[in-house]
Amino acid sequence: MDALAFAHQRARGTLRLSFKRRDAGTVLDGLRQEGCLKARFPRTEHGAWAGAVTLNSSGGVAGGDILDTTITAGPGTQATVASQAAERFYRALPSTAPAQVSTALHVAPGAALEWLPQETILFDRCAVERRLIVDLAVDAWFLGVELLVFGRTAMDETVQEAQWRDLIRVRRDGRLLLHDAIRLDGAVQSVLDRRATGGMARAVATLIHAAPDAETRLDALRQALAGHDAGASAWDGMLVARVVSPDGACLRTAVVAGLNALRGGRPLPRVWLC
Repeated sequence: MDALAFAHQRARGTLRLSFKRRDAGTVLDGLRQEGCLKARFPRTEHGAWAGAVTLNSSGGVAGGDILDTTITAGPGTQATVASQAAERFYRALPSTAPAQVSTALHVAPGAALEWLPQETILFDRCAVERRLIVDLAVDAWFLGVELLVFGRTAMDETVQEAQWRDLIRVRRDGRLLLHDAIRLDGAVQSVLDRRATGGMARAVATLIHAAPDAETRLDALRQALAGHDAGASAWDGMLVARVVSPDGACLRTAVVAGLNALRGGRPLPRVWLC
């Protein structure tokens, strides 16, 4: 029988989303969605920015999947983009190429963009190459968060082995501000158990805030994260915080506290409260 008859189905998704300014507000400018990646536009709550919610209709990410997202905040816009739910990265077959997940964010002059996906949940033996590229104008404002959960502790899951590549790169006016790369291969749990890496943590998060006044928010963020296993630093118009937690629930509590300290009292997207 033809070997092609045994080929596994793989998910493909492309999302192109842009915002523009109209009068005193922010509205949708362009939308293109193909395959499993979609965007929805809930009603804007009082005090919130215009927003979108992304979703992956394939139900999760497996080896060989290819997902590609580009989001553009046009001049003078203010927008919040969140994900509908946690994204799950499932076990990859040994002969399957890693999943490819790429996100590009462009923030124009005078614009502000929040990138607030919910948790990324890794399953044992997943294989993923993921990158987040953020390009900012000189006076742009950006807030982003990434949460990684290594197995659901409530389900007694662990990630013994995985192939994980994760890259976050932030540039302002073409100048590199942050190049943050994570590579975990093989015995992931043993790496996380080490004192110098995870200290037996099972969930980690990174918060990034880039703005002309980002450094002035450092004390407020540190105060919000007090009591959690976290640290924050600020330099050159950028603030970065790391959080490690024993499980996803504790991680979310810390991240929400950090976001509240940086978002000027605006409500979190409703999907974060479900």
